[in-house]
Amino acid sequence: MKKTNLNRKDPVQSRLSDKDKYHLFNRINGSHPFKDFVPESVVEYKVRTLNKGRVRYFNFKLAKEMGLVDKNDPEVLNSTLEKILIDTFSINIINEYDIIHKRKFKKTNIKPVPYMATRYLQLQHSSKKGYTSGDGRSIWNGHVRIKGTTWDITSCGTGATKLSPAHSKLNRYIKTGDPSISYGCGCAELSEGLSAALLSEIFHNNGIPTERTLLLIELGNGLSINVRAGQNLLRPSHFLGFLKQGNYEGLKNIVNYYIHRQVQNKIWQKNLTQNQYYDLFLNEVTESFSKMSAMFEDEYIFCWMDWDGDNILMDGGIIDYGSIRQFGLFHHEYRYDDVERWSTNILEQKQKAKYIVQSFVQIFDFLKHKTKQNIKVFANDPTLHAFENRFSFYKKNFLLKKVGFSVDQIEYLQKYKNTEVEQFQTIYRHFETVKSRKGVIKVQDGINWNAIFCMRDILRELPKAYFTNWEFLDNDSFLKIIKSKYATKKDIELKSNLVSKIKEFQECYQTLVNTVCKKFSLPKKYLLINVIKRASVANKYERVTGDGIILVTDAILKAKNRVSEDQFQKIIENFIKNQKLDLIDEKKIQSKADEKVIKIVERLHKIVINNREGI
Repeated sequence: MKKTNLNRKDPVQSRLSDKDKYHLFNRINGSHPFKDFVPESVVEYKVRTLNKGRVRYFNFKLAKEMGLVDKNDPEVLNSTLEKILIDTFSINIINEYDIIHKRKFKKTNIKPVPYMATRYLQLQHSSKKGYTSGDGRSIWNGHVRIKGTTWDITSCGTGATKLSPAHSKLNRYIKTGDPSISYGCGCAELSEGLSAALLSEIFHNNGIPTERTLLLIELGNGLSINVRAGQNLLRPSHFLGFLKQGNYEGLKNIVNYYIHRQVQNKIWQKNLTQNQYYDLFLNEVTESFSKMSAMFEDEYIFCWMDWDGDNILMDGGIIDYGSIRQFGLFHHEYRYDDVERWSTNILEQKQKAKYIVQSFVQIFDFLKHKTKQNIKVFANDPTLHAFENRFSFYKKNFLLKKVGFSVDQIEYLQKYKNTEVEQFQTIYRHFETVKSRKGVIKVQDGINWNAIFCMRDILRELPKAYFTNWEFLDNDSFLKIIKSKYATKKDIELKSNLVSKIKEFQECYQTLVNTVCKKFSLPKKYLLINVIKRASVANKYERVTGDGIILVTDAILKAKNRVSEDQFQKIIENFIKNQKLDLIDEKKIQSKADEKVIKIVERLHKIVINNREGI
């Protein structure tokens, strides 16, 4: 592996000394208030610096948002910054295996403050109470509080902890990097880190809550340390472990910690009573998970949710990209094969989210009354009815946004024309869920039953057709737009049922357009011009999918030894920008990159297009 050139000249000399310029990274030193608030959830490890690695990607945008890097600094990875990043994040834990086998490490390489791994509930463990599970190959680097906001920072690939599935199953401590253990050896791969960095930043740019990648450190042999950040990286599973254990004090501690963080970050107001905070907490969980589950369905995001809630954040954000996919069509029969069990599918995610909300109803009842009741007692709790109502609201809201209506138009339709909206939603869902006659097929990491209609295409192209001629499209023209590569001739035979459904879709669509025109006194063509603009953004043709991101990651990594470090960074940044759902000025983006970067990004663009309808 090529060594980092720590002596190369910086392109821009700062007026500040090197020490002053990046001094905030010194705060990332293993300390974290969670240790004091919730000691029951913490397993501490001494940490040693590796003094090696190469920063392959640094998220300047995120670093500036966090305040770690000055907002006016050039977005170039200079030697000073790279050395600080290596010193701060190129680390491994000294785990139980190391101690038992009396492995020796230089004292000068051991950091003074121990770092923590956290306990949380995981289905992979035979104990379904969270005693043995949690951060299996990750540690929390610490936290930074800058300009009134606190950020959590964690690293994946820093060594095997005793909370890993491998330790639980084998009942022995694992040597970090043990080649005989495929899952649980404490290492992370650069490919998984890069794909997560790409997809998470794309999601963030498009308004989908998620943890974000701060940087990737390449260690060689395909391995890496992948550093992530977020304003609060607690998961429902951190809470549910204490609930399953019936541990009142532990549960109260972690709830108080979360409340403290939300108030500290000025997300929640100060000086409420304890029960008021509990009610606020439950309302926030209900709102976040109803919106999140509706958004996942709307954006075709597969996120393997289950009752343990270990791959989702408390605000509904995504935290674990190991099985995350974004589909091009509504492939609602896709299931991930995890060897021991099949995953949930995209339609089942709503019920899993609802069950997590039900679990939090149980949590706050427990905290208020100090008696844990069976979760079935809360099956008809008003909170769950609120969840259903908010889910329904968001499903309609997101659909109307994809159609291309403005905020005030959507508000009017949802408030006063709900029947018309539901009629369109019903026929839309019909086309969305039609599956291929080929039935269930095997795919690379599971099974699927292909959807056959591309709803993004029909929402993008239909207003363009109506702008030219406000008449129903004939059946063949409609099918030409909406059919995907998975649709066979038999799938789209123009039988009476399909013909009637095509007519119904267009009737419902035109009803909504006519209703808005009448209410807001808009000429039809004026409304359609704006609908076309918004629908073209919301239903972008070149939308990356799970398969697409895997192939894009492979292509970027194959190019890494043929480009400079700065070019590699620009390839990643430009690809992410191209996936933002807005009216991007492609020429402006390309003008900031050299010819080699432009050509590689264009190849990545073709990969996205070739896989736009897949899983």
